[in-house]
Amino acid sequence: MTTIVLVMMCVAVGALELYAGRQGRDRERAYVRRIDALQDQVTRQNDALATVGERLSAELAKVQRDLLPGLGSRVDDTAGQVAELAGLVRQAEAYVRAQAGRMHDLEQQRVTLAALRRKLGEVEGAVRALDRAGTGAVEGKVDTALDRLADLARGGGEILDLQRTLTRTLEEVEDVVAELLRLTEGELDDAVAGAVTGRTPAAVPVRATGRLWTRDDQVRDILAEVYERAVRASGLEIRFRADNAARRRYFFGGRRVEDLGGTFTALLISTGADLRSGARPAGLARAPEDEASLKALLRTVFECTGAVAQIGPLLTVRTREELLCAVLTPDQGLELENDELYFDPAAAAQRLRLLPPHQVWDLTAWGARA
Repeated sequence: MTTIVLVMMCVAVGALELYAGRQGRDRERAYVRRIDALQDQVTRQNDALATVGERLSAELAKVQRDLLPGLGSRVDDTAGQVAELAGLVRQAEAYVRAQAGRMHDLEQQRVTLAALRRKLGEVEGAVRALDRAGTGAVEGKVDTALDRLADLARGGGEILDLQRTLTRTLEEVEDVVAELLRLTEGELDDAVAGAVTGRTPAAVPVRATGRLWTRDDQVRDILAEVYERAVRASGLEIRFRADNAARRRYFFGGRRVEDLGGTFTALLISTGADLRSGARPAGLARAPEDEASLKALLRTVFECTGAVAQIGPLLTVRTREELLCAVLTPDQGLELENDELYFDPAAAAQRLRLLPPHQVWDLTAWGARA
């Protein structure tokens, strides 16, 4: 009986060892499969990282080859221009301060001359009270002195006027230099940003031009304010402005000329629809900002006796009799510029009459009703 029990126990132990061995082999195979899967995953990740590294190396090599060699010279050139413009600004400021000092001195001289004139007036009154027999020569000298003082006062006034004119001119020069400095700094920032990121700057410094002129001095400032509001509402940015007598030129960044042409055409069609159908009904929503700004500009131009306003392809001309608007192609705009018609309302209006009808809008009746 004991032998049978021992035999049964040996069989049981053997069975348990066989079962344990089989389970161990299964776990070993599963572990090997897991290790193989992890190795495949690591291999794929290494391949992906290698591909990304090759791309980054190629892009860095392209940047080093194409952009970095010319960046130093561009930065040096722009830095030189900035330094030159800064020197002009400092020189203009020194001129302004010097002229301000001279104006202060002239004001003091005028005060002194006025005091002397009052004093001589008192002396003249006292002298006239003397005996008439011996005072003729004295009165003549007093009159001569008073005339001389009057001439000096008039000369001082003229000098003051000249000094004020010179000061205004220097301030205008300072404004122009500041605009040039701002434009140059913007271009430098774009160049540096493009070099750092390895991409060519998408923004073009100047995409369109503009002009503004009116023969009415009283409304020139108001017209300029309304004009610049319409420019900003059209999605443009004023990069630079320059004044030449009563003429003002603008250089814009932002939208392209071809995009502006379609926008202005749609706005003028809407304005022409207002002319045919009457005023905008009260129940409709308020006009968009670009449409409202353009109509405000048209109304302001209409109030002038003569004016020209150009925003890229849009040209608005006001003569004494009519208000015309046109959306020009680049070739037509260049033709008007070559013929110097942008600041001549009568000649510009005559040229616009020769354009195709779908490019020109006569808004004279609209302006009179608005």
